[in-house]
Amino acid sequence: MNKDNYIHTPYNDEWIAQRADPFVYRHTDGTCYFTASVPAYDRIILRAANDLGGLVHAEEKTLWVRHESGPQSIHIWAPEIHYLFGGWYIYYAAGDKDDIWNIRPYVLHCKGQNPMKDEWEELGMMQAADSDEFSFHAFSLDATVFEHRGEWYYIWAEKTGVGRQISNLYIGKMAAANKLCTDQVLLTTPDYDWERVDFWVNEGPAILKHDGKIFLTFSASATGACYCMGMMYIDENADLLNPHAWTKLRHSVLKTDEEKGIYGPGHNCFVKAEDGVTDLCVYHARPYDEIIGDPLYDPNRHARIMKVMYDEKGFPVFVYQKVEETEYL
Repeated sequence: MNKDNYIHTPYNDEWIAQRADPFVYRHTDGTCYFTASVPAYDRIILRAANDLGGLVHAEEKTLWVRHESGPQSIHIWAPEIHYLFGGWYIYYAAGDKDDIWNIRPYVLHCKGQNPMKDEWEELGMMQAADSDEFSFHAFSLDATVFEHRGEWYYIWAEKTGVGRQISNLYIGKMAAANKLCTDQVLLTTPDYDWERVDFWVNEGPAILKHDGKIFLTFSASATGACYCMGMMYIDENADLLNPHAWTKLRHSVLKTDEEKGIYGPGHNCFVKAEDGVTDLCVYHARPYDEIIGDPLYDPNRHARIMKVMYDEKGFPVFVYQKVEETEYL
């Protein structure tokens, strides 16, 4: 569909156009960084600005381009930039032109301390713990990392089973920026109807900490209008590697709203607003549901942004807001 051939509403103007799987990182010096999947799925880009508003028109730099053949030659997906273990790293997924669904998780490392100006190098695939014979041997993608009480954790999606397979979310503790030190732990598998539309999928994890709890949002189902967000949570004092300590909500927390003209919301991240207190959810969605062919190759998943509300129990609530209500931020 033509990107302008849809019903405009006060809710469905994009924040940053044609950037799917958006990720925003605010560094300790206040600088905001933005990366995402580009429609060609052929490179990793990065923007930087002094505030979130500045990211919209910030210069976009290509940090890395896909290989011509072999691993990392197609489907460059869902990059995230993080600062950990004293350096800058980008986590992303990539496939092989000769086997396009042979998707695996990879790591880039910045050789200096300026991610926009300094050179980046490949560290290769993410490495499982020495004792883990299962992780990263099948379709694996959408990694995110987070710190909790001085330790770093890695959450990713990986498929298992036969046929079209099922995409689950797993967690492990990190020994280094590109290696785990614990065996994979299963966090969630597609249990409910809203996670099983066209494909059985849990992917796109994102972490939000609030009021003594750690919330994990994730995306579910295929990438069309059925794409939606679910959520799990755990007490901050619990063992994050104990799957029974996590609780998964029965229903999705963000889904298509035809009246507002927002379709297939998901693959989100969280970042603080300029006040340093307000939590914002950055996600992608389309402004229409009429897609010709595979929705994966429709370019108009636009990055969008909303303020996170909280209910009386301290749980995040995701409500679409008029674009002017998110200005700024």
